[in-house]
Amino acid sequence: MDEHIVILVIALIVLLYGYISKWLARFNISGPMMFTGLGLLLSPLGLHITQVQIDAEFVTILVEIALVFVLFSDAALLDLKLLKQSWKLPARLLFIGLPLTVVAGTFVAQQFFPDQPLTYLILLALLLTPTDAALGKAVVSDPKVPKIIRSTINVESGLNDGIIFPVLLTVVALIGSGVEHAQGHGWIGYVAEQIIFGALVGGAVGYLGTRLQLACSKRDWMVESYQNLIPIALAILAYYLAEDFSGNGFIAAFFAGLYAGNTSEKTRSHIEDFAESQGELLVLISFFIFGLAFVPNTLPFVTVEVVLYALFSLTLLRMIPVMISLIGAKLDIATMAFIAWFGPRGIASILYVLIVANDMGTIKGFETLYAVVTVTVLMSIVAHGLSAQPLANWYGKRHKE
Repeated sequence: MDEHIVILVIALIVLLYGYISKWLARFNISGPMMFTGLGLLLSPLGLHITQVQIDAEFVTILVEIALVFVLFSDAALLDLKLLKQSWKLPARLLFIGLPLTVVAGTFVAQQFFPDQPLTYLILLALLLTPTDAALGKAVVSDPKVPKIIRSTINVESGLNDGIIFPVLLTVVALIGSGVEHAQGHGWIGYVAEQIIFGALVGGAVGYLGTRLQLACSKRDWMVESYQNLIPIALAILAYYLAEDFSGNGFIAAFFAGLYAGNTSEKTRSHIEDFAESQGELLVLISFFIFGLAFVPNTLPFVTVEVVLYALFSLTLLRMIPVMISLIGAKLDIATMAFIAWFGPRGIASILYVLIVANDMGTIKGFETLYAVVTVTVLMSIVAHGLSAQPLANWYGKRHKE
């Protein structure tokens, strides 16, 4: 693989998409759809201009950084005051809907893949549970959709991948038999440790870093152009510092953004500027790599069962648990279905597959898991990309604030 060719191709694609992005939006063609499609076109399945291995180190690092920035910026743009008033809906999704989704995903996977060990199927359900608001960007950014609904979908997307991650690592450790987390700690304690320390470290980094930025800016110690760089550094610092303190880096990135964005309106504005430019670029490049590397590498393992399970994962296995979790929340059926449908699968699932591939890639049977995740994400890119704006328009007209 010539990484220089990949970089050159990415630059050309960014230019192409930048020139016609507004025109493409008229046809509900999203950035992830465009970049994934071009990745497929240039992969061995298309023009075969270049080839990237799924376990290439730079692929993992790129997707990891993209997810950190997405979590940080999404959290920073949340209104904490609104969240305090409307925390019950995200809590229902995270503590009722999420476990039900994992259980349902595991049960149905047993019917489709009866020869696979139970731990593999639990792992598959975990890989497909995290959602990615970036694939339904119109839903969380369109002011026509009520704030409380946008906030609910955004918070769920920001926190569920961080909650799932330590559980996923525990299952991987159990499969690997001999990893210290599986033997030295109960999995509940390990998960709690990852969440608590991740939240504490991330919150502290976000709050203290932003307060220091404000103090330095007030004393005129900072060059204005560096105002946009501070949040980027805080996101990376929160991630790695949390990992060093036995916390989850992705949860830390989310809480760092949450406190940074709600400590200062000016800081939130800088983060928003970053999210709409550099952050968006990282996300789109990740989807290009997905089309270029993931799909070609897993296509030989795609079967009818894989496609059917992916379809179930995007629909019933997501929507029914979410709607059950929202019973009693005084929402109409349209709102419950709207929230349930917008659970796209994207960067988090891609990153988690990479992590599993690095740790367990040589074990027979994981090819099926990779194929299911790949097909699910591919379906989600198209389905949620095409439906985001039309459904946001439809729902917004009927549920005005």
